[in-house]
Amino acid sequence: MRNIIMDKEIVFSSRASKKSPYVFWLVLLFLIMAFGVYICGVSLTRVTVPSKPTKISFTRVERTCSINGIPPEELVYVHFPQPKTYSREECKCTPVRFFVILSMQRSGSGWFETLLNSHPNISSNGEVFSLKQRRQSMETIQRTLDTIYNLEWISSAAKNDCVAAVGFKWMLNQAVMVYHRQIANHFNQKGVSVIFLFRRNLLRRLVSLLANAYDKDAKLINGTHMSHVHTREEADLLAQFKPTLNVSSLIVDLSTAERTMTESLEFFKSNRHMILYYEDIINNPKALSDVQEFLRVPFRKLKSRQVKIHIKPLHEQVHNWYDVYSTVQGSQYEHFLHSSDYIS
Repeated sequence: MRNIIMDKEIVFSSRASKKSPYVFWLVLLFLIMAFGVYICGVSLTRVTVPSKPTKISFTRVERTCSINGIPPEELVYVHFPQPKTYSREECKCTPVRFFVILSMQRSGSGWFETLLNSHPNISSNGEVFSLKQRRQSMETIQRTLDTIYNLEWISSAAKNDCVAAVGFKWMLNQAVMVYHRQIANHFNQKGVSVIFLFRRNLLRRLVSLLANAYDKDAKLINGTHMSHVHTREEADLLAQFKPTLNVSSLIVDLSTAERTMTESLEFFKSNRHMILYYEDIINNPKALSDVQEFLRVPFRKLKSRQVKIHIKPLHEQVHNWYDVYSTVQGSQYEHFLHSSDYIS
């Protein structure tokens, strides 16, 4: 009898030992599943959605603005800026073209800007990089450009809400030639169109430069330096000064100016551009129509209150005219002696 009981205990013990591994694995599986659910729960509670998804918001605004009627090759030049400091409201889908006027001092850029700004849909913001701190590095240059083209530049010319073309004038001696590669690349990436504004008669430009430099010290109009004037009386007062040109460096000076113009055209030839001359604006009524077509703005008759200062022939505006004439006569710049940039 005792042996029978012992045999039963042995059988029971062996069955229990066979079942225990299954129970162990079931318990382990349950624990793993529970731990996984816990981890998922903790992870989900830590996921946050950015409160200001700027990129997504910008993309949505772009998509809500229609680009119908714009040729595919021009889409890179069409923009819908979203300023951070104000809302364009109903004008947020008014397409904006970016432009820059590349020029040289005393080439008519100030007058040209007043003509552009008489258009209700054009803002040209002046000589932005006349301040050295704005052009001390490519980083400061790019930061300034971004402010202008995001319609956040504050100037008397700003028509930010419903402007259709925004830009400024940039003199070639204000770091343009130093950083020309980076600037040209930036213009291509941002879809900026370039308007070259030059003066054909570089001798007349030189006379204007010297006269303007003289007035900075003389301040002929009520003790105030005036680069541009709005009455004939003021213009005649400034034109009374006849500068003396340095004939020993005259040909070199003219050649340097000419070379600067040529190099700038080469540096920015990859950018969408047009070439405009001061003399054409004066004598060719179609010139301003071409500019408006280039900027893709509705045609308007452009006006300016500025009055031209030097309207007389060159021999009446230069103190040492006979020396100048003898120096330039027979050179590649001889035609400057006889050509005019005024309406007689």
